[in-house]
Formats: sequence, C-alpha cells, structure tokens
Amino acid sequence: MPGIIKGLTETKKMKILLILLFLCAFTISANADILYLNNGRQLEGLIKNEDEDSIELEVSAGTVKFQKSEIKGIERSSYEEAVAIRQKWENQKSANQKRLSKQQMEEEHEPKGVVFSAGGQSITVTAKLNHKVNATLLLDTGASLVVLKKYVAEALGMDLSRVNPDAKMTVADGRVINAKYIVLQSVKVENVEAENVETAVMLDETGPASFGDGLLGMSFLKRFNFKIDHKQNKLILEKLY
Repeated sequence: MPGIIKGLTETKKMKILLILLFLCAFTISANADILYLNNGRQLEGLIKNEDEDSIELEVSAGTVKFQKSEIKGIERSSYEEAVAIRQKWENQKSANQKRLSKQQMEEEHEPKGVVFSAGGQSITVTAKLNHKVNATLLLDTGASLVVLKKYVAEALGMDLSRVNPDAKMTVADGRVINAKYIVLQSVKVENVEAENVETAVMLDETGPASFGDGLLGMSFLKRFNFKIDHKQNKLILEKLY
C-alpha cells in the first residue's frame, strides 16, 4: 500500500485519504450515556439535565428521571457520540412519521361504504357540517354545489339577516331562489370527509320540501370516485389523490 500511494499524484492521495476518513467515520459506533442502577438494570440514553440529587435521561421516546441514590454508576458518551445518537433518533422519527403518513393516506383513500336512505328514486344521507351540525342531504349529481337551506346555515352560526345574495338557483319546480355562496370548512358523511367545500345557501325562508335540509352536490362528490349500490343501500366513495 505505501508503494502504491507513493506513486500517486497529490490530488489522488488526498482523494484516497478523504475516502478512508469517510469509511472510518462509519465504522465508529456511537455509544450512549449508560446509567447502571442499584437494582441491576441499565438504561441507555443521553443525559439531559443533572444536579446534585437527580439525573434526567433522554431516550428516543421521551425522558425519564432518576434520583442519584438509585444509580450505582454512569458511563458517559462523548460530544460526538451524543450528536450521532440524536441524529439517529431524528432519522428514526422521520422514517416513522413517513410510514404513518403513508398508512393514513392509504386508509383515507380506501373505498368506504356510506349507508343511505332510499325513497323512490331519491337517495338521502346524513352529513356533519363543520364538525358540529347534522343535516339530511339529498344526493344530487346534477347540482354543481352542495346546497343548504337557510336554517341549516343559521345553525352553523351564520347571520344571514343582512346578507346580500350573490347567486341564484333554479329549483325543481322552476322557481328562481336567491342564494349566498359560502365555503364549508368540512362536510363529513359517516367517516368520509371533504374540506373547503363550495356551498350555496338558499336565502328564502322556505325551500323545496323534497330535499330535506339541502343537496349533496358535485362540490363534495367530485372529490371521490363514487358509485351507488342500490342492493345494499350504500354509496361507495373512494377519495381521489
């Protein structure tokens, strides 16, 4: 090896030296602080705080505190080892979070069945609006927006007494009704949820009785692949990526 290195240029020598140092850095194991307890147990971590009476040991999942009277001996890590261990914990935490996020996303996008009530040709579901108000909505793929009757919006805390209409709706009987455009924070049907859902609130006191508290229109449904299972009275919703 010395003969080989002697025959190399200074630049190549420097590259080899850097590679060797890099490889050596990965062969050094990072030792944690070790507390040897009087009961024979030992715990590994990093000493976070220490005073005359106690020691607080940081581990990957949190911290644990011991009285010094419980400790038989302490083996301390170096600064470099502590840095390496913290980096290892951060990498593990990041990997766990990514794994959890992936699992949650997969679960969120699994097809889910929502039970509905069927009457004639109509389908109604119960939706929770903004996590606080339940409403019975008629499924309507012909409605571009979710539509709510005025009293439902008022139950959500909206003061519509002085609101100027900024939209108009034509209902099934041909009437044109004044409406107000809003965005609902959340529309949840059983365990299926969509956020920031465009909605129209009918400002007339009386809307068509045929669709309960409102319509579940395409501003909600477009977030999903959906199909209707009339045999089991289920609306199957698969959230789009």
